[in-house]
Amino acid sequence: MAKVGVVLSGCGVQDGSEIHESVLALYFLEKSGATPVMMAPNIEQVHVVNHLTGQVSQGERRNVLVESARIARGNIKDVKNVRATDIDALIFPGGYGAAKNLCTFAFDGPDCKVNDDVLRLTKDVFSLGKPIGAICIAPAMMARIFGDATPLELTIGSDKDTANAINMMGGHHISCTATNIVIDSRHKVVSTPAYMTAGSIGEAAEGIEKLVKAVLDLIKR
Repeated sequence: MAKVGVVLSGCGVQDGSEIHESVLALYFLEKSGATPVMMAPNIEQVHVVNHLTGQVSQGERRNVLVESARIARGNIKDVKNVRATDIDALIFPGGYGAAKNLCTFAFDGPDCKVNDDVLRLTKDVFSLGKPIGAICIAPAMMARIFGDATPLELTIGSDKDTANAINMMGGHHISCTATNIVIDSRHKVVSTPAYMTAGSIGEAAEGIEKLVKAVLDLIKR
C-alpha cells in the first residue's frame, strides 16, 4: 500500500490550505487504496484572514501545523520530522497558504523563498525518483524549488501573470483546464489547476482525481 505525503499549509483558502482541494486529495488517495501521511510545517502563519469579510485580522496569530490539524483531524506530522524514505510520493494541495506559508510567492513572486523543511523534503523525494503532485497555486513553488536546473512542465491553469512567473523561475507552463492535468513524465511531477480555474467543486474534483491516479501510477514506474 503506497504512503503518500500530503503537505498542508493551514486551514482556509485565504491564509492556508484550500479545504476542498485538501479533502478531495485525501479522499481520492484513500479511495485508491493509498495511505495519506499528512504533514505541515510547525511555524506561525504569515497572517490570519477573516474568511467572511476577506480582511486580514489584526493582531491574531495562528500556527500552520495546528491549523492544518483541523483538516487532518489531528493525525498530522511536523514536516521537519518526515523523511523522503518514509513516503512513496508527495502531494501539495493549493490555497494561498501554499504561496504564503510554505513559500513567499504571494508576496515576492519569482524571487520567493521556500520554507527550509518543505524545500528539503521536496528535493529529497525528487532525488529518490518518487513522484510529486502539485495542485492549484502549488506548481509555482515547484518551479522555484527546481528552477532552471530542472525545467518542469507545470500548470496553474491559464492565469498569464502566474504562468509568466513560472516560466521566469525556470519552469515551462502549459495551459490546462480545471478538469485536466499536466504530467511531466520525465521528472514524475503532476499538476492540475483546481480552483485556479474551477467554477465548482465538481470541476476541481475531476482534475484532482486524475492527479492522484497519475501520481500513484508513477510510483510503479
